[in-house]
Amino acid sequence: MFRALILTALLALPVAAQEEMDLGSPPAGTYRPDPAHTRLWFIVDHLGFSKYMALFTKVDAVLQFDPDNPEAMSVKATVDLRSLETHNPATDYNFNEIVSGEDLLNAPAHPEATFVSTSVALTGENTADVTGDLTLNGVTKAVVWKASYNGGWGHMPLDPMGARAGFSLETTIKRSDFGIDFGIPEPGSEMGVGEDVQIFVEVEMVNPDAPKP
Repeated sequence: MFRALILTALLALPVAAQEEMDLGSPPAGTYRPDPAHTRLWFIVDHLGFSKYMALFTKVDAVLQFDPDNPEAMSVKATVDLRSLETHNPATDYNFNEIVSGEDLLNAPAHPEATFVSTSVALTGENTADVTGDLTLNGVTKAVVWKASYNGGWGHMPLDPMGARAGFSLETTIKRSDFGIDFGIPEPGSEMGVGEDVQIFVEVEMVNPDAPKP
C-alpha cells in the first residue's frame, strides 16, 4: 500500500520535478496499455437533446514505438464490445445490453472491434494522422485518427511497468458505413440517434522490458 501511495504521488508530480529526477525518454520497443490509465469512449447525438457518452472497459493494443522514426510506428488494437459501460443505474432493464445489442453495436454477432494501422503521417512536432483499417460489425473501413504524443519516461524507479508513453487520439466515423443504421434520423430531423460517432482514446502505453539505466 505504501509503495502504491508513493507511486501515485510521483505520478502527480509537475513536469519540472520529473525532469529533475532525470527519468529519460521512452525508448523504442513494444508497448501495451496500462489498464489503469486507458480510457476509450464515444459520443453520439441523442434526439438533438444531448451528446450521449459511453465507454468500453476492455481495450488492448500492441504499439511498435520508435521515437527516432515515428512514421514507421504501428499499432494493432482490440476492443471487447461486450465491455460497454453506459453507467445507467436502471434495474428494470439492462441498458448496456441494449446499446451493445444487435440493433446498435451488434456485439452478440461481432463481439470485437479491431484497428490495424497502415500509415503514420506527422502533422506537427508531437502530432500525427494515424490511418488504418477499423473493423466493426464485421465491416472493415479505413479511418484516420488524430493522435498526440503527450510525453513519457524511460525509467522511473517506482514505476513497476517500466518505460511509459502517453497518447491522446480521436476520430469520427459514420455508423452506417459499418452497417449500423438503426435509429438514424431522417434528413432534416434530429429524431433519433446520430449518424456521426466521435471516438476518443486516452492511453498510457508501457514497456516493462525497456532497458534500465
